[in-house]
Amino acid sequence: MWKHHTKLERNSLPLVIAILIVVSIGGMVEIAPLFYLESTIEKVEGVRPYTPLELEGRDIYVREGCYLCHSQMIRPLRDEVERYGHYSLAAESMYDHPFQWGSKRTGPDLARVGGKYSDAWHRDHLIDPRSVVPESVMPPYAFLADKPLDYRDIQAKIRAMNKVGVPYTQEMIDSAKEDLETQADPFAGSAKFLARYGAKAQQRDFDGNPDQVSEMDALVAYLQMLGALVDFKTYQAEAPENRR
Repeated sequence: MWKHHTKLERNSLPLVIAILIVVSIGGMVEIAPLFYLESTIEKVEGVRPYTPLELEGRDIYVREGCYLCHSQMIRPLRDEVERYGHYSLAAESMYDHPFQWGSKRTGPDLARVGGKYSDAWHRDHLIDPRSVVPESVMPPYAFLADKPLDYRDIQAKIRAMNKVGVPYTQEMIDSAKEDLETQADPFAGSAKFLARYGAKAQQRDFDGNPDQVSEMDALVAYLQMLGALVDFKTYQAEAPENRR
């Protein structure tokens, strides 16, 4: 069989046809499973879409390249689970476009950082990383505390997320600006906001400055929800034979 490959290599048309066939088969193998992706993700109680403030914080996280040094995926290996917590579930990233799994850890994994430290710790760490972690090589992001958050297009962002499958309702889209301001204001009425995003949605002044909603507010709000939505004390993984 292998002795006849020279005939194929010396004739351009059959070679091109053979390449197209091989590439087509490879493409189908890679692409076809994506049409059934939703059926492979186990539904997990607690997982919800990002609030408008968290979504803005996630965009800042991506803009500043935080994913280049921090992963957000804990592998089911003993050393990782003991260090970072319960291994990551596919459902936790189902509303990420794109996901933030990362491929490198200059700093620690952040998949379970939510609630691990106080807001003040995060602010100090972002303003002067070495003030709380002396061996840190992270650059400072002090400017985030002084920069007002520009959320004029938050409704468009949430509408775009809805287009790619994130289950935001029309009510969530219409109330995006109000919900963002509510989450950053501990004295604002929260009943409607919590009704839309659940009781675990955190509402407070994340950056310690009540005079404005800053980019620091958004980024800290995002960090504080990472890994905090699922109660792993009650979570039971579904047996593989029961999945559809």
